[in-house]
Amino acid sequence: MQIKVVNKPKHNLQGWVTKSDEGLDLTVNLDNNIILKPMEWCLGPTRLLVEIEIGYEAQKRPGCGLAIMKGISILNSKRAIVADYRREVCIILLNLLNENFVIEDGERICRLIISGYEKAEWKA
Repeated sequence: MQIKVVNKPKHNLQGWVTKSDEGLDLTVNLDNNIILKPMEWCLGPTRLLVEIEIGYEAQKRPGCGLAIMKGISILNSKRAIVADYRREVCIILLNLLNENFVIEDGERICRLIISGYEKAEWKA
């Protein structure tokens, strides 16, 4: 499957690192660094707009490196990006540390997972 990129970010789109990778890495695209205070969250722009095919969805999932090494997670991670979504893919970053964390331009912030789905109907 291919994903049409409508608006490309300034950083190269990350491909598959290994054959067994489940998703594509997304990076934050910033003009200035963001200082994230403890238990504070912010919107991390990716400057990426995509077109997902009908019958597929994309989910944003935290990368374990950002969480375990830096104490940063993402909110609303299971919210699907579906075929008719045409806005920028943004990531809500949350600082779980007891100290400030600096988010720098180009930081890998999450993984984008693509999967198919079936349409269900209610049956009484």
